[in-house]
Amino acid sequence: METLTINKDEITWYPACSVDHVPEDGGACVLIDGRQIAIFNFARRGEWYATDNECPHRQQMALSRGMIGSQNDEPKVACPFHKKTFSLQTGQCLTDDGYQISTYPVRVTEGIVYLGFE
Repeated sequence: METLTINKDEITWYPACSVDHVPEDGGACVLIDGRQIAIFNFARRGEWYATDNECPHRQQMALSRGMIGSQNDEPKVACPFHKKTFSLQTGQCLTDDGYQISTYPVRVTEGIVYLGFE
């Protein structure tokens, strides 16, 4: 486990998976410290994102299987069951102000995806 300090906040980086385990323009789920985390490889944008895997609308662990895209240049994921969409940058629900998911920093080093937690 590697620790990196940024802006006086300590972030612990966990190796999550190989880049080969996350499909291009899709997602995968990993279990880190008892939490299901969705990792997204937004290849069209050359960006990686991580969020809670649980959709708060119906408490289903499904976001990693959602469709990713953009809304006004905001990267988003749509829950595969009820189509609630969430910003991959902020976690804010873009279709209903009553919902929010957590987002996590991601970095890719030497073919490994790392997730950061405070």
